[in-house]
Amino acid sequence: MVKTVVLLMISNVFMTFAWYGHLKNLQAAPLWIAIVVSWSIAFFEYCFQVPANRLGFHYLSLPQLKVLQEIITMVVFAGFSVAYMKVPISRNYVFAAVLLAGAAYFIFSDRS
Repeated sequence: MVKTVVLLMISNVFMTFAWYGHLKNLQAAPLWIAIVVSWSIAFFEYCFQVPANRLGFHYLSLPQLKVLQEIITMVVFAGFSVAYMKVPISRNYVFAAVLLAGAAYFIFSDRS
């Protein structure tokens, strides 16, 4: 299970840079360059995400795996937003974290 979380975290770092890094670094570049760079980064995302899901599926249900991935995505995105893009944490980040905690509670406490 720890391997799944670590692989998903690494995957999400690559995903976040693939999706949003070009907004800071490639604003002046043509769109096609941003697309090629983003797809190049996304390749590495999949190199971690696919094994993470295969490992995680041995321990978690599909909905649990998805909620775990979304929680990790929001944690990584919050760090990326603050540290890299210099976007301050707002009250909405806190509200989103509370809702994600609720989602985790409900999906992981499902006994059926």
